[in-house]
Amino acid sequence: MSEKSDVRPPAVSVIMPVLNEERHLRGAVQAILAQEYDGEMEVVIAIGPSSDRTDEIAAELVREDPRVHTVPNPTGRTPAALNAAIKASRHPVVVRVDGHGMLSPNYIATAVRLLEETGAQNVGGIMHAEGENDWEHAVAAAMTSKIGVGNAAFHTGGEASPAETVYLGVFRREALERQGGYNEEFIRAQDWELNFRIREAGGLIWFSPELRVSYRPRPSVKALAKQYKDYGRWRHVVARYHEGSINLRYLAPPTAVCAIAAGVVVGVALTPWGFVIPGGYLAAIVAGSLPAGKGLPLKARLQIPVALATMHMSWGFGFLTSPKALAKKVIASRRPAVLGSTEPAN
Repeated sequence: MSEKSDVRPPAVSVIMPVLNEERHLRGAVQAILAQEYDGEMEVVIAIGPSSDRTDEIAAELVREDPRVHTVPNPTGRTPAALNAAIKASRHPVVVRVDGHGMLSPNYIATAVRLLEETGAQNVGGIMHAEGENDWEHAVAAAMTSKIGVGNAAFHTGGEASPAETVYLGVFRREALERQGGYNEEFIRAQDWELNFRIREAGGLIWFSPELRVSYRPRPSVKALAKQYKDYGRWRHVVARYHEGSINLRYLAPPTAVCAIAAGVVVGVALTPWGFVIPGGYLAAIVAGSLPAGKGLPLKARLQIPVALATMHMSWGFGFLTSPKALAKKVIASRRPAVLGSTEPAN
């Protein structure tokens, strides 16, 4: 028993793609460095061409702690940043964290234990959205409600179980290298696509509510709309690239967009009864916002229907208007380049 307790946990590499993250970068890295974990750890930040103080803050973090390194990501694209950070890292467990994500204190220790207990290739948990003002509180409530995101366990919680995908992820390096890393043609939905390939190869993806990452929502309606339009657009690319990967949950937003648009057209051109569909949708999101906003300030609760509509309509619109040319470009790439090992740049 005592002999087992002397065995040091595996070393971990934390990879972080960043672009214009001056607001949250320092806090995100500090949450990593403060982890309650006995194993060796390194943090590799892949830096895109930011227009704010992200580069300056990253350089400060490198000077302050020898465990922190940086690597350039000239494209600014998330999957390229992730692959660059993986190549520049060296440990057998790879933990993905975003520049606006805050790990709970025992996140890494719990994830490493779950990898061992389950035999999974990737484990992940709950994307716990938390706002810092009324609008962000409203978005956080929408993103953690079933009326907002359906039954996605990594948003709303649930029992530990095998999953299609998980938020961020803690990987066995061998699984990443076997798959050649992230497919850099997937500007969005690269997590889902990579996890699909891991599952197709027989690997297990495991969700556990024990794992929690605090997430900062987009700060405006415009930013949220762009985020969800891109989600829908690229989720359709995944569906084209991997046949049979779609399910009813992903079809709900585009169906709602079509139904509401048809209702408005019928209402304007033929009969007021056409407005029953958009009216019903509006009533549904207002009703759904009541339990979602429990405990929030009034100004935040009033904005939840706006957040819900923005998420649903933007995702659905992105899915419906996703160009087939995107899928052709992805299919032409077929598979990411095989990852190698390099030393961190700084």
